Amino acid sequence: MQKSTISDTSVETLNSTQQGTGAVQMRIKNANSHHDRLSQSKSMILTDVGKVTEPMVEKEGYLQKAKIADGGKKLRKNWSSSWIVLSSRKLEFYKESKQQALSNAKSGHKPESVDLCGAHIEWANEKSSRKNVFQITTVSGNEFLLQSDIDFIILDWFHAIKNAIDRLPRDPSCPSRNLELFKIQRSSSTELLSHYDSDVKEQKPEHRKSLMFRLHHSASDSSDKNRVKSRLKKFITRRPSLKTLQAKGLIKDQIFGSHLHTVCERENSTVPWFVKQCIEAVEKRGLDADGIYRVSGNLATIQKLRFIINQEEKLNLDDSQWEDIHVVTGALKMFFRELPEPLFPYSFFEPFVEAIKKPDNNARIETIKSLVQKLPPPNRDTMKVLFGHLTKIVAKASKNLMSTQSLGIVFGPTLLRAENETGNMAVHMVYQNQIVELMLSEYNKIFASAED
Repeated sequence: MQKSTISDTSVETLNSTQQGTGAVQMRIKNANSHHDRLSQSKSMILTDVGKVTEPMVEKEGYLQKAKIADGGKKLRKNWSSSWIVLSSRKLEFYKESKQQALSNAKSGHKPESVDLCGAHIEWANEKSSRKNVFQITTVSGNEFLLQSDIDFIILDWFHAIKNAIDRLPRDPSCPSRNLELFKIQRSSSTELLSHYDSDVKEQKPEHRKSLMFRLHHSASDSSDKNRVKSRLKKFITRRPSLKTLQAKGLIKDQIFGSHLHTVCERENSTVPWFVKQCIEAVEKRGLDADGIYRVSGNLATIQKLRFIINQEEKLNLDDSQWEDIHVVTGALKMFFRELPEPLFPYSFFEPFVEAIKKPDNNARIETIKSLVQKLPPPNRDTMKVLFGHLTKIVAKASKNLMSTQSLGIVFGPTLLRAENETGNMAVHMVYQNQIVELMLSEYNKIFASAED
């Protein structure tokens, strides 16, 4: 029986006709060949019987893993428990326990592998609601999140992987570049290593295009921003004034968000037409509605109604699309809430608060009555119409369950607020509610002399 030996200086090859269980047959190509040379990996050890052993395992154990990018393409984050094996230059992820993973590996099931050559590791707690999360990014654009609830375990893993990555650039077999330099292809007991240029040729065209695009984009990013800024400046200096756009009909006068006196002047009235329409609709079919003004309507439908009003389109609140009365009440509350200055003008806020603080009820009523009479006509008349309507709501409280206290809570902050809120917001809210309650319960006395 023929034997073969491997010395430090030479390798003896045997003819194909010679046979033996301990023989190792190698093919050596021309050393000057550009595309294919024989090389033995430093991490592989050739044993006496001709077997190749795997790199030494540095660390292994269970961690939570989520792959968030594949080749630069973002993926949906999906956490799963994985048995992770760290060797000198790669990480391997197994779905099962170590024993099952080894069994499946023997049967041909290969684990997901991550080449650590040129990889980057960093803490990434902001990328997950979980604690103790770090991210590994490979040169091929793959991104992984690893996590454990136990602090010392995740810290140990972080430093172990970081040390493995830091060692690789100093290893001649793993240069620090943004591309993998070698592609290992197994053929029986030999290792065929491809060259850097052949790996570049095998790289997908879209990856090369993506790299070129990023380089070009980075170089031209600054000039693009300057160009955009220049165009914006020219547009702003040349844009027509608001009055010009309104005169051309491009911008129509808004109902929502406009000052109360502006809306009334435009309509030649002291009470906005939209307010009258909403009150009429509620009194026609909503006085008995449970929680009227407290229950919210569908916001999308309310916004649709708001849009129609602002576009000065014809409005019929009896139309079936407005059959939910809470949509009408929601739109009315939104109108008062979006007034630039509330129904109770800012300059009247403190006087109304001081009036409600008076210990004597008659003094409170007389002071508030005097303040109401001093209000601008649009504010005074709109207030009288609104509070008169709300008294009808209170009259049906046995059915709609809306008392003066309930309406005070709903309308207090909407109709009455300070121009500059300080730390007294909670106190102000109490006064706001009390003012609305008093004006509802004493409506006839307070608005007796208010002009129609």
